[in-house]
Amino acid sequence: MKFLSAACILALLSLTACSTGSDSDSESGKTTLTVFAAASLTDVFADVAEEFNSTEPDIEVKFSFAGSSDLVAQISEGAPADVIATADEATMDTLAGDELLAGAPEIFASNTLTLAVPEGNPEDIETSNDFTGKDLVVCAPQVPCGAATNKWAKQNQVSLDPVSEENSVTDVLGKVSSGQADAGIVYVTDVARADSAVEQVELDGAEKVVNRYPAAAVGASENTKEADAFIRFLRSEKAARLLEDAGFSTP
Repeated sequence: MKFLSAACILALLSLTACSTGSDSDSESGKTTLTVFAAASLTDVFADVAEEFNSTEPDIEVKFSFAGSSDLVAQISEGAPADVIATADEATMDTLAGDELLAGAPEIFASNTLTLAVPEGNPEDIETSNDFTGKDLVVCAPQVPCGAATNKWAKQNQVSLDPVSEENSVTDVLGKVSSGQADAGIVYVTDVARADSAVEQVELDGAEKVVNRYPAAAVGASENTKEADAFIRFLRSEKAARLLEDAGFSTP
């Protein structure tokens, strides 16, 4: 009996040690919020997270940036996320239709297409009529910027013959800024954050093709309270100021 008692005591001590480690983590008071966000939000969301943390110091925000369609696919396959912010409503509707969201998406920003060309515009591309024979790069059709590009081309009767279709707008921008492409259709915010690496050429009629950015809490999230707090902050005056400084429009 004494042997059994000693074994039980050892087991209890072991459990207590494990429990203490868990309590130590909880005592830190920090909740990690995983946010899946469209690639075009990469820079501005770093500033948003910093400002959000000043008002919610107990929430640590971690981001995963990619093309919106890729993010939706990851969540559909069970990837752990608390919030998703996409570059258009159609992509978000996929998750809503599959009942993978915890609530209705909230619109917090919008973006407009433009044309990026390398510094100095070596091919003298001034309008969409100058695309012929040039190395044009666009987003793939399943990506929000690609869907918007196709819509713009159809509305303006522009024939696109891209040499490459990329899975995110940042990839398009990268090919233009590195000189691998003569031009790329991106968002106005992408040109703004590229500093002088690229130049902007306006696309006629682009103002009629505006992508609205929604954010929503993911249904499988265990941090819905914190997710809702982040989404509310995205619609705050502080966040709107940051988004507008980055070239976005806000509600």
